Amino acid sequence: MRPTSSSAGSGTGTVTTAVPARLDRLPWSRWHWMIVIGLGTVWILDGLEVTIVGNVAGRLAEEGSGLDITAAQVTGVAAALYVAGACLGALFFGWLTDRYGRKKLFMITLAVYLGATAMTALSFESWWFFLFRFLTGFGIGGEYAAINSAIDELIPSLYRGRVDLIINGSYWLGAIGGALLSIVMLDTDIFPKDLGWRLSFALGVVLGLVILLVRRHVPESPRWQFIHGHSEEAEELVTSVEREIEKEKGTELPPPAGEITIEQRKSIGFGTIATTVFGRYPRRAVLGLSLFIGQAFLYNAITFGFGTILITFFDVPTGSTGYYFAVIAAGNFLGPLLLGRLFDTVGRRIMIAGTYLLSGVLLFGTAWLFGRGSLSAATLTACWCVVLFFASTGASSAYLTVSEIFPMETRAMAIAFFYALGTAAGGISGPLVFAELTESGVVGDTVLAFQIGAGLMCAAGIVAAFLAVNAERRSLEDIAEPLSAVRDSKGSAQD
Repeated sequence: MRPTSSSAGSGTGTVTTAVPARLDRLPWSRWHWMIVIGLGTVWILDGLEVTIVGNVAGRLAEEGSGLDITAAQVTGVAAALYVAGACLGALFFGWLTDRYGRKKLFMITLAVYLGATAMTALSFESWWFFLFRFLTGFGIGGEYAAINSAIDELIPSLYRGRVDLIINGSYWLGAIGGALLSIVMLDTDIFPKDLGWRLSFALGVVLGLVILLVRRHVPESPRWQFIHGHSEEAEELVTSVEREIEKEKGTELPPPAGEITIEQRKSIGFGTIATTVFGRYPRRAVLGLSLFIGQAFLYNAITFGFGTILITFFDVPTGSTGYYFAVIAAGNFLGPLLLGRLFDTVGRRIMIAGTYLLSGVLLFGTAWLFGRGSLSAATLTACWCVVLFFASTGASSAYLTVSEIFPMETRAMAIAFFYALGTAAGGISGPLVFAELTESGVVGDTVLAFQIGAGLMCAAGIVAAFLAVNAERRSLEDIAEPLSAVRDSKGSAQD
């Protein structure tokens, strides 16, 4: 295979490469499964974390739990601190990810998560619990930026939509595990009140260590490498992957579709990133904010507050809320799993707008039924299961959208920015507002919270109907030209 670089090594210069086209024309293989397992499984940890906290809130507030804390503080203050940490972590580690590479940062962010989760299990005062919930979120936020950028840059364009959605949706596998785990851990016949919830967090650490071992074998993104002056390493990595896949499939790969010429650079400044995102792509910026704000309020509010609703309005025992949450978590995962393929076939615009609008309308219906007193714990759970089947798919598409519609050099920071701003708007205010509304025990207050979430989802769906980018089966470089692309005399990028 002929070399495609006009410069080599770890310096900077002008390089012509077919690396993006070579990656996009790869058939699905064992190598891609390794990427999915090594990177995508972290969402299971996030789902496990958030669900455990939501389900143990009532137990932590009970006398003998080992902490002097109220349920509202767990679902409100601690939840908001977790999300605030995630927002700041996304921005901090997102900048480092674009500057120093995907691999270094997705190892560091997982280590931060593991350390903070372990310390949460050892909480002896409420301030300690709050502090390490914040730091756990800090690590998870960094994961969102590092992992989403790496996945989209390594997965072929033919599969990128469905893979990204399913990986983001795997959060709910962790939620199922957290819900069922909390049932066992909160059973005082098995574990004392002050031990069960601690072991729940400790098991999350064990799972994280397993993921860390697998992740060691995930490579750096070749797209990041050739732009940041490591063209030789990028060529060698892609060549080794091609040989591995050709051996696995027993056939030669077709030639790549084209090349791109890049003026390599070591780093991108914040000013350039901001100018690019808001100056060159203002419509895409509005789209990203709308999608994230809508899903962040809905999910952070309901994820942290669902157990409280069941206890407050339906007298469900603290130790039984996990059964109900496992049901809606299953609906959440099935959405991206069953609908993800349509994002690569029917198209991004129709599917993003459709899932947001449909989930919002169904949530309005749920709020109406709840307000009339027509629902039981079981039927409310069934309604939420249907709502979240579509909402989960839409929410996952928000991460896919912002990770593929901006230039390569800004990808991790774009993910971090929209995640942080959208989540700060909906994810911090959501749990705080929702905790107040549900704790009041007034049906109308909870109906209002449902309606706010539904309205924001519908608004985001309308924005997507007009502004979503038809990115299906297109290379990342075609969707958003790299800032480093060398233009010819006619003003178009060379390819």
